[in-house]
Amino acid sequence: MRHWLIRQFVVVGSVVLGLGANLAAAQSYPAKPIKLIVNVTPGGITDILARTFAVGLGQRVGQSVVVENRAGGSGVIAEDFVAKSPPDGYTLLVAGGTFILRPFTIRALPYDPLTDLIPVFNIAEVAHVLVVSGSLPVRDLREFVAYAKANPGKINYGSTGIGGPPHLSIELFARVAGLQMVHVPYKGITASLPDLIGGRLQLVSMSVGSAGGNLKSGALKALATGADRRLSSLPDVPTSAEAGVPGWKYSAYFGMFAPKGTGADVMRLINDRMQAVLEEPKTKQRLLEDGAEPVGGTQSAFAERLSGDFKVLGQIIRDLGIKPE
Repeated sequence: MRHWLIRQFVVVGSVVLGLGANLAAAQSYPAKPIKLIVNVTPGGITDILARTFAVGLGQRVGQSVVVENRAGGSGVIAEDFVAKSPPDGYTLLVAGGTFILRPFTIRALPYDPLTDLIPVFNIAEVAHVLVVSGSLPVRDLREFVAYAKANPGKINYGSTGIGGPPHLSIELFARVAGLQMVHVPYKGITASLPDLIGGRLQLVSMSVGSAGGNLKSGALKALATGADRRLSSLPDVPTSAEAGVPGWKYSAYFGMFAPKGTGADVMRLINDRMQAVLEEPKTKQRLLEDGAEPVGGTQSAFAERLSGDFKVLGQIIRDLGIKPE
């Protein structure tokens, strides 16, 4: 009996010490710089959002927050790196929520996107814009559709990889408009811009922020947006419905994720500080200028959205005939 009591005391004591250690770790977090890993090249909307929030988050937690781009493998390189990082809150992922769809498009993943990366904060939602080269001989979306139909199989479109928002967006557009186009993947949407401007690509679906000053300079033309109403950052660009293709709408959302096993207290702290940054007027203004709508909210709401999209968008991928590679 005495030995049993001693063993129980040791077990209970170990649990209490473990809880105390976790609580102490959460209370001292962060004690060093935090890394935000971005799964695409610099310059695109994912990178813009990460850098916008890195500054505000750093101010709110009293530590520097560093953005690190790890592009490649359609985003898998960065995602796998974070999934396999220590679950201590010091290595976080900023990515589009559609990375959870990797099982539908990549045959052998080194991690499970549904369980190895935990949703922390839903940053923003971004309506896509159909963008062409300024030199392409079309003035609006109707003319582009006619041009593409007159040149089946000769229209190239760029994306960030199979199953990413730019890819799904244009596959859905092509399906609605009855077009045949050739998919050309890049490591990041900004990596496709030289080819789009130069005429080697004919179409890319992207955010206003990713297009940058190329729209103002005339190097690129925005034909239509995938939003329900015109964007405040592009008031002269019609929605797809206004432009004659009412069946196409597309927006992407972006968030922050942590490795599985990260403490709940740490994730709640990050969510709270990110929400505070999101509510700052200057942050909202910056997002709107880049065509992004602030989202925010709880971890559970974000997790529900991801789970729902896995089912709905996964079925769309199947319907489009996209196979794992």
